[in-house]
Amino acid sequence: MSTGRVVIGGSSGFMGQYLQQKYRSEGREVTTISRAGADYRWGDQTGIDQAVDGASLVIGLAGKSVNCRYTPDNRAEIFRSRLDTTASLSAAIMAAAAPPPVWVNSSTATIYRHAEDRPMTESSGETGTGFSVEVAKAWEEALFSDALPRTRRVALRSTIVLGHGGVLGPLKNLARVGLGGAQYDGWWPVAKSRQMAGTAHLPGAKHGRQKFSWVHLEDIGRIIDFIEEHPELEGPVNAAAPNPVDNTTFMATVRGVLGVRFGPPMPRWMLELGAIGIRTETELILKSRWVLPDKLTDAGFEFAYPTLEPALRESFG
Repeated sequence: MSTGRVVIGGSSGFMGQYLQQKYRSEGREVTTISRAGADYRWGDQTGIDQAVDGASLVIGLAGKSVNCRYTPDNRAEIFRSRLDTTASLSAAIMAAAAPPPVWVNSSTATIYRHAEDRPMTESSGETGTGFSVEVAKAWEEALFSDALPRTRRVALRSTIVLGHGGVLGPLKNLARVGLGGAQYDGWWPVAKSRQMAGTAHLPGAKHGRQKFSWVHLEDIGRIIDFIEEHPELEGPVNAAAPNPVDNTTFMATVRGVLGVRFGPPMPRWMLELGAIGIRTETELILKSRWVLPDKLTDAGFEFAYPTLEPALRESFG
């Protein structure tokens, strides 16, 4: 295992805070970059250049959360926050006298199409359409656009990350008040403006059959370690546990772990009204994300949390 310095860009988020703690507990020097509360701030290119030069590992995690309404301003910020920060890291690596040997940058498994027929892998996955997919494509293009011959680059196509906090906090609260049932897709009126913006979710899976691919936060850290140690891994890598489930099974497992017996299905109209109320989008729960980690498993990676129930039990604590 490497002992060299780690640079974390986007260090204040859910994954960034976990990785800071992990690497520091292992005795590695950690340099952070964020909008605030870090060693360097985005926009300070001179400082970022200094941070990256001589590092052993650069991890890029920055980007506005997609857990928001896809208004024009939010869409623009989702793009800008990913592309500008990725370009900043790339420029720093290009300018470095001693460039880092490995750069792992966040991407998203949302790049794949809505899939109910078969799983998406790095080699056989099909790219989808719409706003979220365009974000993912642009993010990866920013990662791989510059010539960086001395730095191996990996686009970490993460699925939903489970752990203490994150997406499970709201689900836990909903389940405990009887709103933890399967989330059913169906018809919903879509404005022409949303169709043109690529933010409209068209009806897909029925009766909670949309696939739910996930990964535990601890395995994210272990995956990055594994990538650092395995020079054959480059390009897109799916960060997904090997045993995805459907939405009905996921929500039933959440209720079971929490000891909640009651959870009627939630129809599309109810989900849409709730999403408007809490300022998010139903695509996050209705798109069928069926993703398998072929590159990792073929290279011999073993997940600490390969199945859902133990991952949820640890996450709920």
